[in-house]
Amino acid sequence: MGHAAELAGQALVKIWVDADATPQVIKEILYRAADRAQIMTTLIANMPLRIPPSAFIKTIRVPKGFDVADHYIVQHLQPGDLVITADIPLAAAVIGRGAHALDPRGELYSEDNVRERLAMRNLMQELRSTGEILGGPAPFNQSDRQRFANHLDRFVSRS
Repeated sequence: MGHAAELAGQALVKIWVDADATPQVIKEILYRAADRAQIMTTLIANMPLRIPPSAFIKTIRVPKGFDVADHYIVQHLQPGDLVITADIPLAAAVIGRGAHALDPRGELYSEDNVRERLAMRNLMQELRSTGEILGGPAPFNQSDRQRFANHLDRFVSRS
């Protein structure tokens, strides 16, 4: 591998994927990036996943249960790693641990916007529970996919 970071004794960054809710098209982008950049990419899910054969892609199956995959990711990530998730509380925990979080729709979470998103998520949950708001997010589209690929490319080239 001979990366400068490895020679300097630093751990190489990894990509962690909250895979149960990540669209297949995003997983495909991640598979190509993992092989191209030789970045270890681990998909965490509570069901079996089919992945391409690669030395840089693996899956870890966790038991079914509330936030089990999230807890696994937070326990195993290192500062500087990238986590792919649409789960805002997980993104907040990831940011708090010095890692990066990227939504499958291509939004890069930051310390500033993750708090705002958490507050908005809680408000929307409350409004949905009272029946004032129905429905969920807009359908996943091509511009979401492109935005995701662009952020991933920037992360991979910096790593």
